[in-house]
Amino acid sequence: MKTWFITGCSSGIGEGIAKAILASGDRAIVTARDSSKLESFVKEYPHTAVALSLDLNQQTSIIHAVEEGTKLFGGIDVLVNNAGYSYRGAVEEAEIQEVDKLFQTNFFGPIELIKRILPQMRRKQSGAIINLSSISAIKGIVGSGYYAAAKSALDSISEVLAMETEPLGIKVMTVEPGAIRTRFNDTSLKESAVFIDDYKETAAKSRKENLVNPNNQIGDPNKVGQVIVDLIEKTDYPRKILLGSDAVSFALETYQERLEEVEKWKTISLQTDYE
Repeated sequence: MKTWFITGCSSGIGEGIAKAILASGDRAIVTARDSSKLESFVKEYPHTAVALSLDLNQQTSIIHAVEEGTKLFGGIDVLVNNAGYSYRGAVEEAEIQEVDKLFQTNFFGPIELIKRILPQMRRKQSGAIINLSSISAIKGIVGSGYYAAAKSALDSISEVLAMETEPLGIKVMTVEPGAIRTRFNDTSLKESAVFIDDYKETAAKSRKENLVNPNNQIGDPNKVGQVIVDLIEKTDYPRKILLGSDAVSFALETYQERLEEVEKWKTISLQTDYE
């Protein structure tokens, strides 16, 4: 029986992951900023679920959640960094204090959790870390540049972490989902208070007032959760996995564009070597 520590479990993918974990018989430390939203997990699984409050913008909250979860279940075997939100606005429009919060939640908070939990895994020479990224890390979307930057940072550091920890018996997997049918575009979307009219035909089109959540996204958060739980149990697991047919199509198209650009400019690229 493994003990999982999951962030952002009050809805969406985090909720789907927690459901799959608990249904499998494993233990789950489910977290959210408001732990009262997680009571249903504890009621259904009183012996294997614990709900804790966690604010990734507060180091004291991170420390307390890890220490409390470790004390209750004796250790943490799998960390799932799922919590996150998006921020809309042109690059020029962004308010630096809001960008700081975005990176704290989507990047620095997860890194702090990794650093707090990794010592346990190193001692046991086993464990797994699952980082929820986005297809935005493959190619940014106009108006969401800072979100793409945060997820790209998480993607890159996950690749390095995987190479560093694999010899220690610790798995690292990055998940890049496409559009999932969640409340992400409703409750997990912030935007810049600054508006520059010159961006009305580009970045402005992704602002909240110009978006309607059709709630018909192809991705099922419960299936996402089950796939993640199943994958990490495998000996042959992916270090990086796309989830959703839209994610696969998006990635293939983007990588093809990049290969074509490399070929187009290759002769110039090769001109910078010493003779």
